Amino acid sequence: MAQYDVIIIGAGPGGYVAAIRCAQLGLKTACVEGRETLGGTCLNVGCIPSKALLHASHQLHEAEHNFATMGLKGKSPSVDWKQMLSYKDDVIKGNTQGIEFLFKKNKVDWLKGWGSIPEAGKVKVGDEVHEAKNIIVATGSEASPVPGANVTVDEKVVVTSTGALELNKIPKKMVVIGAGVIGLELGSVYKRLGSEVTVVEFLDNITPGMDGEIQKNFLKMLKKQGLEFVLGAAVQKVDATKTKAKVTYKLRKDDSEHVLDADVVLCATGRRPFTDGLGLEALGVEMSPRGQIQTNAQWQTNVPGIYAIGDAIDGPMLAHKAEDEGMAAAECIAGKHGHVNYGVIPGVIYTAPEVATVGKTEEQLKEEGVAYKVGKFPFMGNARAKAVFQGEGFVKMLVDKATDRILGCHIIGPGAGDLIHEICVGMEFGASAEDIALTCHAHPTFSEAVREAALACGDGAIHA
Repeated sequence: MAQYDVIIIGAGPGGYVAAIRCAQLGLKTACVEGRETLGGTCLNVGCIPSKALLHASHQLHEAEHNFATMGLKGKSPSVDWKQMLSYKDDVIKGNTQGIEFLFKKNKVDWLKGWGSIPEAGKVKVGDEVHEAKNIIVATGSEASPVPGANVTVDEKVVVTSTGALELNKIPKKMVVIGAGVIGLELGSVYKRLGSEVTVVEFLDNITPGMDGEIQKNFLKMLKKQGLEFVLGAAVQKVDATKTKAKVTYKLRKDDSEHVLDADVVLCATGRRPFTDGLGLEALGVEMSPRGQIQTNAQWQTNVPGIYAIGDAIDGPMLAHKAEDEGMAAAECIAGKHGHVNYGVIPGVIYTAPEVATVGKTEEQLKEEGVAYKVGKFPFMGNARAKAVFQGEGFVKMLVDKATDRILGCHIIGPGAGDLIHEICVGMEFGASAEDIALTCHAHPTFSEAVREAALACGDGAIHA
């Protein structure tokens, strides 16, 4: 029976980061993972492979629409789907093997197999039981079923994001159920590759919870790219054969029933915590009504010595949120002070253009009765963006009316996922819009649009 200071169950972004940090802090550490490769959903069938396909399909778009304008003449490239999937798999392999290297470098033991907790202080993997002073549950999440609908997923015709990343061929018609991050990212991939894509969403807007102005403009841009949308629609059922499917939905405004034909149906209605088989119920671990593990401010459950992080607990289901919690939980176990600022966790949609957001939305500030100012700047006023055919979109900064302190920022445009971090750092230090406005930004860069939005919170932007 092996003995450890910490055993982490799950080697996704939260789990593997927690394991490495524990080892760095001098704790004897092991990580349990049943997949053949480390990295969890994110690296194997989520964030990383989807970004590979987004990049590949965006390059195709550039070749088809912008190369000739730049004087790059020639026959448009054809899509070798098998090779594109091979490229995606190589990206996965490189990243997952990188984690394996980091485990060896930091002397983290990989316990291969699926883990359970027969009692506090013990983790069972296969037939072996290991002792641990502390256990961190980092088992992530799984795709949620379509609520209130008769839908059977086969990962061939009716797929989750997992199946959508390895289809046998590019479908002629794809129906996406859900207009959240996953649905829009993968829907845009297949639209660029030639599919007819229709997105069916229960609500009357896309990207639930996002700033309303961003939602409206993002929807217009996606429609302009050729994606079709049916909003305010409740999916009733999906009837599938081996090669085709029919999606039946009702419009909420008049209860009328409609049917869409598809070669592939992507179910992208969110994710739910995955804790099956851990034995948490028998241990008496408190759970929320939504199936999340309940934790305190130190990521401890009500059972001493058992911690939980990432998608398995409350909060946004984001890899970087899980990573932060993994590091913080490790610090707490080592007797230090772990901290996560949940008010400054960015969210990004990796479409083209990208969408990035942090902090409060305008709707939230109105609801909370906060007096605020808005500073906006369009990318059409940014020389670099116009030079690379990405002048759509804008930066929107929200600041306290009295103090000028930044309360939130919402960006739709080129490189938004990277630009947002200037604001994240600023918010961590309690920065004002004036602090950003008075900071020299290199020219020509996309980041100048962020500075101009900050200037717009004061006397006004220069280039607007």
